[in-house]
Amino acid sequence: MELMVLLNALVTRLLFVLHSLIGVWRVTEVKKEPKYWLLALLNLLLCLETGLTLKFKQGRGYKWFSPAIFLYLICTVPSLWLLEIHHGTQAKVLVNQLSTICETVWTLALHQTFLLLLVVGRWLLPIGMEITRDQLSQLLLMFVGTAADILEFASETLDIKDVRKNYVLLNAILAVWTWSMLQFPLDLAVQHIGCKPTASARRIPSLLFCRYSAELWNIGVSLFIQDGPFFIVRSILMGHFRIFNQLLVFFTAKNILVLTLQLYRLAVITLDFRATILQKSRKGEVSCCPCEPYEASTQATAEQDTEMKVH
Repeated sequence: MELMVLLNALVTRLLFVLHSLIGVWRVTEVKKEPKYWLLALLNLLLCLETGLTLKFKQGRGYKWFSPAIFLYLICTVPSLWLLEIHHGTQAKVLVNQLSTICETVWTLALHQTFLLLLVVGRWLLPIGMEITRDQLSQLLLMFVGTAADILEFASETLDIKDVRKNYVLLNAILAVWTWSMLQFPLDLAVQHIGCKPTASARRIPSLLFCRYSAELWNIGVSLFIQDGPFFIVRSILMGHFRIFNQLLVFFTAKNILVLTLQLYRLAVITLDFRATILQKSRKGEVSCCPCEPYEASTQATAEQDTEMKVH
């Protein structure tokens, strides 16, 4: 096993554990109950994953999924939930103003460092043979923008006083926030699913997914995991609860614009694919999979990247 691969794998997971323990410590501080230290036991899952990865994968990652990132979410998200719900409880009663400000600053700092560590950690984690460095760089750039949007959504909506006092609404926002975090362990946004030799026998939807798997995944994430749910929450805040402010209106308009552009992108992809199929059918090449040129270029890039890793 390469020394740098081993070092990166261990250091990254150590950072995850330390940050998770800081979150648990803050929960015990604000709740004044030592029993919340039991949340630290979740880190045992991360330790188990570390051992299994070192043994079976020599410290390297998997093709489409990062167990380390997923377990980091499991270890940290419960602490942030408890802190946010605690702040909501405090908003209903008269408490020390200075203490409340201090706790809010701590929680915001945990949110920020959490998202930063997700990006930096994904960068430091050793990559598998199936993903190229170019794909990793694309993924990291996407994660930076995603993290900024998620942080803005959480800080903007949870800072509203009426939200803090509404337990159901607070939990709904936290649920949407948690749902949006699930895109970080997945690497599908930059990896195309290659066609098998039997691809010619597939139906049109399968061929479409074969050629545009990464693009379709990005559109699906925006519609169903990030911008779509964010738009629904913000619309409910304005439409049902009559909560209006400049930032809320702006980001709602941004969500509408992004969703419209994603649907437009989906239409363009579908029309382009249909035109490709018609063109091949006229030439008598119906059996050809439209993603073959892409697969050839991707395979060449992967081979070059493998050579770089070897040398």
